Parts: sequence; structure tokens; C-alpha cells
Amino acid sequence: MKLSTILLSCAMTAAAFATPASAKDWTKATITLEGAYAPWNLTNADGSLGGFEPELAKVLCERAKIECTLVASDWDGMIPALNAGKFDVIMDALSITEERKQVIDFTIPYAATPAAFATAKDSPLANASGTGATIKMTPGQTGVKEIEALKEAFKGKTIGIQAATVYAKFVYDNFGSIAEIREYKTGADRDLDLQNGRIDLGFDDAVYFNNAFEAANGALAFTGPEIVGSIWGEGEGLGIRKADTDLRDKFNEAIKSALADGTVKNLSIKWFKVDVSPQN
Repeated sequence: MKLSTILLSCAMTAAAFATPASAKDWTKATITLEGAYAPWNLTNADGSLGGFEPELAKVLCERAKIECTLVASDWDGMIPALNAGKFDVIMDALSITEERKQVIDFTIPYAATPAAFATAKDSPLANASGTGATIKMTPGQTGVKEIEALKEAFKGKTIGIQAATVYAKFVYDNFGSIAEIREYKTGADRDLDLQNGRIDLGFDDAVYFNNAFEAANGALAFTGPEIVGSIWGEGEGLGIRKADTDLRDKFNEAIKSALADGTVKNLSIKWFKVDVSPQN
């Protein structure tokens, strides 16, 4: 996920005025998640948070010997709120990018996933060029033949994206001149419009879409190639204030341990049906 220019500006302002925390012995921490980005994280019927990240957070906090509290908050305000001290950690499929590193610090990645377009299964846009294939891209890369083919196919269409994400920037950069881009506060809102024919396409994390397809009872499907590579940053990591290097280091060791013993793999198979460990 990625910050828009406005959000970055707000976050930088918050960071500038935040008082750096002195090193301390972290025994307690508050972690925020959206609670609406299944299966990464979701809100259960009883109001508790579930999904891949809440379960992984429990493991990481135990290994770091930190008592953690999980709270839900809006995605588009997380980074400014982190720097303002409203919580200590962001865990919300947060892509580690150079742009974000200007504002906050990150742990090592605990996951790395591809992204893809989705459309209605019976849409004329289904099975666009490259469907079923995977392409690797780097930041700012242009002239990719598969993307050029999609531009031709998607010309004049409406593409839905969740605001302030790495995927939003990609769509604006590559399709903003040939398609209408519609922003949504949550992926679920976008998916509903896609299912009901109010937009033609959506673009998001591929493992997120797999879950959305199940929720849509098979009415939605991938179209075009899956896109992997450094265009999405180093992977998904925990977002932490720059001053809190001691907290970052504790979680780094916990993530290394969870990757080494297969915990991340097992939880990702459980929730995504594929291994999203970053080394893969």
C-alpha cells in the first residue's frame, strides 16, 4: 500500500512536530490494523480482530515479550496517527517503499505478494492479454509490453482502487491517461461496485482478491497478468516511528524467528492458501 502526495505531506508534518521517544524497555505496545482487508485482517462478528496479521501479531508479540493491544483504525490516516503517538505499530499489509521510509521506519518484511486486475467473470474484459502469467516490474519501469496491451484493452474503462495505496499510484501512472480512476476508502466498497457493474475493473493485492472472489460467490475473476517485483517495495512490514528503533529491533528478531521456523508459512497457507513468505 502507498501514500498519496497529500497523505505524505500530512505525515511529514506530523513527524516534524512529534516529540521523539527516548529509548525504553518496551513491555507494552499498541498495534493498529484496518480490520477490513480480509484475509490480511478482518473484524469478527464479536468485534475482535482476526485474520493473518492478528494471528501473526500474537506470535510476534509473544516472542518479543511485549504485551500488545490490537486496535482498528482507518487506513488513510494511519501514518499521521502513528507519528502523532496514537499507537506504536502499523500492521496492515503496509508495503515498505522508499517514499514511506522518508516518514516512518519499518521492520524487515514478513510477507511479499503480487498484485493484479480483477473484473466480473462474464465481462468482455475477462481473460485479457497475459491472464495466468506473471510479470516482474521495477519502480518507474515503462514500455512493458504486457502493460501496453492492457492499456489498449482497458481504454475508456473505469478502474477502482483503494485510495493511498501503492496500487493506486501504479494505476494512475500507467492507466490514468486512458481510463477513469475511481478511488474508494476500502477495498470492500470497491469490490461491491465491481460486482454490481458500477465499475469495470479493480486493482489490488492478489491474495486479497482471492478472498474477495470467494465472498462474491465466483462472480469476479483475475484478468491480465499478476505483477510482482520491487515495484511494490521490499514486501509488507511493520510500520514504526523513526525514534523507536528499539521496538523495531525487537520485532525484527521476532519476524526472523517466525520466518525461520515456518510460522509465517503456516499462517499464510491457512489464510491465503499460498506461502507469502518474502523469500518466496
